[in-house]
Amino acid sequence: MIDLVERHTVLAVVVGSRAYGLDDLASDYDRRGVYVAPTRAFWHLDKPPTHLDGPAAEQFSWEFERFCVLALQGNPTVLEVLWSPLVETITVDGEWLLAARQAFLSRRVAETYGNYARDQLNRVAARRERTGETNHKQAMHMIRLLVAGAHVLRTGEVLVDVRHLRDRLLAVRRGELSWDEVAAWAADLLVELADAAATTTLPDQPDRADVDRLLTAVRERNL
Repeated sequence: MIDLVERHTVLAVVVGSRAYGLDDLASDYDRRGVYVAPTRAFWHLDKPPTHLDGPAAEQFSWEFERFCVLALQGNPTVLEVLWSPLVETITVDGEWLLAARQAFLSRRVAETYGNYARDQLNRVAARRERTGETNHKQAMHMIRLLVAGAHVLRTGEVLVDVRHLRDRLLAVRRGELSWDEVAAWAADLLVELADAAATTTLPDQPDRADVDRLLTAVRERNL
């Protein structure tokens, strides 16, 4: 099955710290991709996999349709793929996907980004209460998600590169900011997220019809 990634990838990008502008010499290369299974493969009882790990370390790929479904739901991890500044592979189908990326955005990103961030905030707080330890890396990503959520609601663009906040975010990751300072920053960002949600010009729902046309065109190209 891994040959689907090796032979049929249409978009491959680097995400994680290197895309965020938060990397150092020891940072991994986190790779995410989208592959298009040949359309005829869907005519069998055993369907192509919706996602695959590898073949490289820290590499994960989605089949085109599964990727579109998750992106329509406003999944932050998936949407970042469409805005990553570090593109390693792209084909015609990948170019079509990037050209349609605005169709995936809607007001629901306020909920998805907010919920992801709140979940991480609660996890960090629960661990502190249970063990007295703080997961500083998780706290940093919670802050980053809140910043990115407000940004996409205000601009209609997914914020990946956050190097303008590099020093402060890395201070969180290194534990140089107290938990009270981090929690206060998160509280401010939650207010900003709510304000951005109230004033966003994003549509209430993503453009499912446009994405459906994209998927149909890609399936026809890969018969």
